[in-house]
Amino acid sequence: MARLDGKTAIVTGGASGFGAGIVRKFVAEGARVMIADINGDGAKALADELGQIAQQVDVSRGDSVDAMAHAALAAFRHLDILVNNAGVSHMPAPLDEISEADFDRVVAINIKSVYLTARALVPHMKANRRGAIVNVASTAAVSPRPRLSWYNASKGWMVTATKSMAVELAPLGIRVNAINPVAGETPLLKTFMGEDTPEMRAKFLATIPLGRFSTPADMGNAACFLCSDEASMITGVALEVDGGRVI
Repeated sequence: MARLDGKTAIVTGGASGFGAGIVRKFVAEGARVMIADINGDGAKALADELGQIAQQVDVSRGDSVDAMAHAALAAFRHLDILVNNAGVSHMPAPLDEISEADFDRVVAINIKSVYLTARALVPHMKANRRGAIVNVASTAAVSPRPRLSWYNASKGWMVTATKSMAVELAPLGIRVNAINPVAGETPLLKTFMGEDTPEMRAKFLATIPLGRFSTPADMGNAACFLCSDEASMITGVALEVDGGRVI
């Protein structure tokens, strides 16, 4: 039997990058998935390819997240899994030179979104006394890099939020975990490095003992495990999927 057979899931930021890798793995393992993304066309294209459903969502807005939750429950009748994957960064710069607009955007999408999805969907999971939530954090939460200070801080917040959610929701049958990827072949890679050149890639890869970037498939495999019954005794962890980057 597939590991997520009969399960239903929402994956935010699911149209590309790590989110798309998680979506593909979940579908391969038997789940029905709502691909939720601010890029509605991208979400629909992937949903059409995989036979799933798409939802355009701005995870920084409560009304948009509420509409996503309503659409998912109308389609699935119940929700087993929520993956908070949508995220952004600011370009590398001294911490005191990041614009207020960039700071606010990072906070709204990386932090506020987790609150909004919890507000919209945790009551449903509480009523059913089951559920699995995965928050996609980052190695930046554990081993911060210079010039990405407010992005680092947002991912550190996500790890603390994961642990806090886990300890509060465990008695209600809801597990909450995080995954910490290192940078990968996603639209955010250039943002992390400042520029995407062979020299910058080589410099970055030199910090990863296994010698490669995280891939969408790596994230899909980790998220699938944490959301499966195989991980029924695991909650409150921040699993590093980083090739040894933070050792």
